Amino acid sequence: MRSASRPDVYGTLLVDADTRLPITLWAGRDAEQLAAWLRTHPGVDVVCRDGSLTYRQGIVDGAPDAVQVSDRFHLWQGLSKRVSDIAAAHRGCFSAAVTEPEPAVPPPPSAADDTPARRHAKRLFEAVHTIADSGRSLSATARELGLNRRTVAKYARAASWQECVRRTPPRRSTSLDPYLEYLRQRWEEGEHTATVLHQEIIVKGYLGHYQRVKMAIAPLRDEDPRFWVWPQFREVMIG
Repeated sequence: MRSASRPDVYGTLLVDADTRLPITLWAGRDAEQLAAWLRTHPGVDVVCRDGSLTYRQGIVDGAPDAVQVSDRFHLWQGLSKRVSDIAAAHRGCFSAAVTEPEPAVPPPPSAADDTPARRHAKRLFEAVHTIADSGRSLSATARELGLNRRTVAKYARAASWQECVRRTPPRRSTSLDPYLEYLRQRWEEGEHTATVLHQEIIVKGYLGHYQRVKMAIAPLRDEDPRFWVWPQFREVMIG
């Protein structure tokens, strides 16, 4: 054991391998001193030591029948140094063996990605950038599309339409769920008035409020080009 404060000064520390508690410590690293201690403490079967030949000789003299093993620290130290030396000697082989990774292929869009909200965000993004990228101001773009300036600014700053999709928690089921398919069917047939649709599903057994029906058809209205405010916006979205 080398002194941390005085590198040229050594000492010998004996530790019980079972309890991991120190047994004794003396100055110096002398084979005869170790051999003498082992003779006065017979019964030592296994001695774990570092790579010092001095300790090896002291163990042979003091406990010739004991098995000598390398301690774990020095075993790993020697192994890691050997591996490091081999790796350094063959560094040039590694770069030649490494192949360029294949470019990642984005997964195809799933059916879950095709929702009214995502389609609406994509159309808005394309419409805003078509006008704003031509040099028009945000205010002019908002006036032309009939949108709030803050909404236009959000889409204009985004690098892709996916950034503009609102992250919403999973929707909880409501009493309106059994009638959603009917509402979509009636919308496609041309009935777009929330009060009328509300009355129709009341006849079918719905007991909820009109406001919930109005909220349910709002995405259908946003998705339908016929309800966009400005003709230019409709052309951009469809084209």
